[in-house]
Formats: sequence, structure tokens, C-alpha cells
Amino acid sequence: MAELSVLLVDDEPLARRGLRQALDRHTDMVVCGECRDGREAVEAIASLKPKLVLLDVQMPELDGFGVIREVGVARMPAVIFITAYDAFAVRAFDAHAVDYLVKPFADERFDEALSRARSRLRQEEAAELGRKLAALLSDASARPVSAPVQDAVKTPVEPGLGRLLVKVGTRSVLVPVTDIDWIAADDYCVTLHVGDKEYVLRESLAALESQLEAERFVRIHRSAIVNVERIRELHHDSPTETVVVLSTGQRLRVSRGRKDVLERRLGRAR
Repeated sequence: MAELSVLLVDDEPLARRGLRQALDRHTDMVVCGECRDGREAVEAIASLKPKLVLLDVQMPELDGFGVIREVGVARMPAVIFITAYDAFAVRAFDAHAVDYLVKPFADERFDEALSRARSRLRQEEAAELGRKLAALLSDASARPVSAPVQDAVKTPVEPGLGRLLVKVGTRSVLVPVTDIDWIAADDYCVTLHVGDKEYVLRESLAALESQLEAERFVRIHRSAIVNVERIRELHHDSPTETVVVLSTGQRLRVSRGRKDVLERRLGRAR
């Protein structure tokens, strides 16, 4: 992997200096900028386009989670949160952070977080390559045999997710998106559930969600997306507990914060 540009975001100058010194031991990491608060970070991410952001959680005006909201999950680089409190850990992973570090952290813990970031970025590069190949194959299969080559150059095909290219052993399989029943987050990958088959894709759930057709797929939990056309019924096991039952019989829990979104998508029962 080529050099990775890193943006440091922390309102404390000493903390930023410590991060820079810690990064000096990693020759493949290059600091492209430093920010003192969340507002500066939003502007720097847009202009510098870093591959990785070391992001402090607690900052004046706009905190680390606010930075992600402003930039948008789909456009946000890989993030390692820096925090003084363990309580932020769950929210950090809800925000799809690569890792989080609790101050003060040991060199070994910092190196582990960077290793995870490298792995995530390699997976995203592989996923992007797969999407481009899938788009190319889709374009080639749709083009008439007699069509001249220059027509394809004049009329580029917009990349989309009509199909997903998934590696299975020594071969690659094209999975039509419409065949997917539901998608589960699985560490730094996702598992596509297609009938009685499962396919593992090297992609984060957030990145995949941003490219799926919004009218067809809905997120029901921080670790699950369902195809609304596969939903058979909803079970309200309690005033706070809702379960989706798919046409396959699969039962999936709906988080409280996403229940209203799901019901609006399906049309509330009268």
C-alpha cells in the first residue's frame, strides 16, 4: 500500500504533538494536516481528502461525532477516535470507526489501531476494484455486439450496484442485489444472505448502505440491513421490542431508533 495521508484532530496542542510523534515510527503514514476543532476538521477533510483521521471525541462547538454528521458517513475517511472515556466506545463503533483509543494509550495499542486502519483501507480498495469490474461486466453484457467501441467511450455507464462481485474460494460470483434477503455486519466485512446461501464481502456496512437503492433496502439495526420486499410481517413482542420476519422465516430485531423509519417505509398499519 502507498503512503497514507493522516489528519490529526484534537483541541489540545500537546495531544496533537504526541500523535505526530507516535506516527513518526510508521514510515507509511504521512501527516497531511492538523485541526484544533471540529469545524476545521470538516473543512480539512473536504480539501485535503486524508485516508485516515485521528479524531478527538470531545471538542468545543463540534465534537467528533458531529464531524462525521457534517461530512457524511459515505464521504468520511477511515476514523480512529481518540477519547478520554470508555463510555464513548459503543458510539464510536456505531459511527463505524476503525478503532478507538482511550487516553493515555500505550504504543502497542496505537500500533494495533493503525494496523486495523491499514487492513480496512486495503479491504475498501479491493471492494472498489470489485465494483468497477462488476460495472464493466454489466456494461459489456448490455452492449449490442454490433455497437462500435467509440460509442462506449461517448456514453459512459454510471457505476451502480445492480450486482455485487463476491470472491468465493478461487472464483468470483456476481450476486444480483435484488436477490439479497438481508445483509449483516461481520467485523470489517458484511455477509450477504441470499436464500440458503451466504457470501462474505470485504466492505463495511455503512459504505455498502450508501450505495444501495434506498427504496429497496432499509437499515433496521446498526448491524443489519433488510430488503423490504423480503419482509413478511412485523412482530411487536413488547412495546419496545419489534422483530422483522422475512419470507425465509428469518427473524431480525429492529432497534428502537429505527422502528419508525421502517414503519414509514412499509406504510403504518391502520
